[in-house]
Amino acid sequence: MDFKNHVPGTAACRLALLGALLAALPALASVPQERGAAVQPSELKKMSIEELMEIDVTSVSRRSERVSGAAAAITVITGEDIRRSGANNLPDALRLSVSLHVAQFDGRTWAISARGFNITTANKLLVLIDGRSVYTPLFSGVFWDVQDIMLEDVERIEVIRGPGATLWGANAVNGVINILTKSARDTQDRLANLGGGSEERAFGSFRQGGKIGESTFYRAYGKYSYRDALAFEDGSSARDPLRRAQAGFRVDRDMDPKSPGRGSFTLQGDAYKGTSGEAIRADTDLDGGNLLGRWSRSTAEDAGLDVQVYYDRTHRLIPDSFEEHRDTVDLDFQQRFPLGRRHDIVWGGGYRVTSDEVENSASVAFLPDHRTQSLFSAFLQDEVEISPSLRLTAGSKLEVNDSTGLEVQPSVRFAWTPSETRTVWAAVSRAVRTPTRLDEDLRFLAGPVVTVRGDRDFESEELIAYELGYRRQPLRNLVLDAALFYNVYDNLRSQETSATPSGLPVVLANKLEAETWGLELRASYQPLAWWRLYAGYALFDKELRLDPDSRDPTGGKFEGNDPRHRFMLRSLADLPGGFELDGLLRYVDELPFPAVEAYTELDLRLGWRATDRLDLSLVGQNLLHGSHPEFGIPSPTRQEVERGLSGKVTWRF
Repeated sequence: MDFKNHVPGTAACRLALLGALLAALPALASVPQERGAAVQPSELKKMSIEELMEIDVTSVSRRSERVSGAAAAITVITGEDIRRSGANNLPDALRLSVSLHVAQFDGRTWAISARGFNITTANKLLVLIDGRSVYTPLFSGVFWDVQDIMLEDVERIEVIRGPGATLWGANAVNGVINILTKSARDTQDRLANLGGGSEERAFGSFRQGGKIGESTFYRAYGKYSYRDALAFEDGSSARDPLRRAQAGFRVDRDMDPKSPGRGSFTLQGDAYKGTSGEAIRADTDLDGGNLLGRWSRSTAEDAGLDVQVYYDRTHRLIPDSFEEHRDTVDLDFQQRFPLGRRHDIVWGGGYRVTSDEVENSASVAFLPDHRTQSLFSAFLQDEVEISPSLRLTAGSKLEVNDSTGLEVQPSVRFAWTPSETRTVWAAVSRAVRTPTRLDEDLRFLAGPVVTVRGDRDFESEELIAYELGYRRQPLRNLVLDAALFYNVYDNLRSQETSATPSGLPVVLANKLEAETWGLELRASYQPLAWWRLYAGYALFDKELRLDPDSRDPTGGKFEGNDPRHRFMLRSLADLPGGFELDGLLRYVDELPFPAVEAYTELDLRLGWRATDRLDLSLVGQNLLHGSHPEFGIPSPTRQEVERGLSGKVTWRF
């Protein structure tokens, strides 16, 4: 983009462009395993709506509990949900939760958030895969183009809307996405799939499971995907396809074969390599890998110990713009035990160190170009059984980071369960989003002029959240879920112009405040044994306010671009002869700034289980439009998501 031709002489217009650059930076630039028995994918398919509400989740309290009684707004996306959606990547799988705003920006970049503040560098949502945090300290968000797993190995995705910082720490501000894969014990077969189509041009994967001795199980996999480029407004190619290959393994061992579940060890790892096309420069190179070990010991049904350590390495090269090498080591410890007859204690601690090396360019720089950051943490939570139907949970996380020092993130929750079919819950929580390299060390350059810079005095963004929820099962085949929230934010990021004629450089500061509120509704209904319906609605609104001494002419608009209304209707039908017909209708309201028109889209899947070992499926995505934009600044070069058709063959042997 030509800076002189696109930036008029006013500070406000300059800030509009600079805010857009901030929002598009990616384009430029610990969970214990559940202690209960794993739910098999074949069992998930047979489960009724009533039984699905009894699935155990671990993300709310870092211990196993039934989703029906959890004191949080939580959605569970099962592996069977993902299979029947036809999704071929994690962002598309997350569209199954109406409470998440998922928008594709270009061929490799997605904006994903819960409860607002969605940008391509969204920084208030913590994402974990099997206990490994996948956020980047570069901007406290997720590079979704390199988060890939074999979707057939996903047991479930737990989506928590609302703060989870008391247990998971900084950046679990507006929600937590916890992606859990199956134990190697549950993937003992061979599985291969192959497919392709108009947008998902080619994809395939292979998994081998096996057993060593009586108590050690393993699996290994490899996969490849080639996703076609998006389109410009005139229908021409944006020339940004995404190609990537990944391989990995997992080993699970029962430490005491005579007492299954009382002691176990897991070792797993992944390695990936990919390229992302670019319309105006050479391809972006992506590669990395990780290795994770976890030891668990259950001393009783309600007591146990977990120790986890992982190493993660990432590399991203955008030619002539930006390159980053990052190494992260994380150690996490957790213990659970009862205290007396009414108290259930969970406590633990952790240490993380991350180090990066950055190759700067003439347009984007991070100074210094090498930085090592450490994080120490400890948490304590007590769940008190006040009566058989009333539980009170209180706790806090303490973290010490290199930028702001000590951060305290407490929460109080209660859950009232007057019957097995009703739960009322409420929560008050504090969470913070700590400073990142973008906030402190960024430099945007126009020749020798610094146009935007970070500030080492940047403070943590703060949230006080108030939540109220109601969950009811009035009929065996009907479940209703509602959640209300009101959030108060302070010290949000602002873009402060300088007291110069040009207004440059713009300095990132903490002079923005906000209030947000909303309503989330979900219903699950099974009118017939072979037919299920799911409906969801999300209402969101916010108000932004600058501090009296702020010099930010954008009003904070670039900190999030969020739809007011979202709606989803999903149908799953099991037809005679082994056929399945599944559909997802979704509506996303208009985005205010930058403006994106509201859209309604339809995905359909026709599946056929030809034999017990062979599945065939035909998937159509975005069927109501030839193409439509989901995010970005209105222009002839804004990328649009296209209608896609694909076929897939899955063979188990």
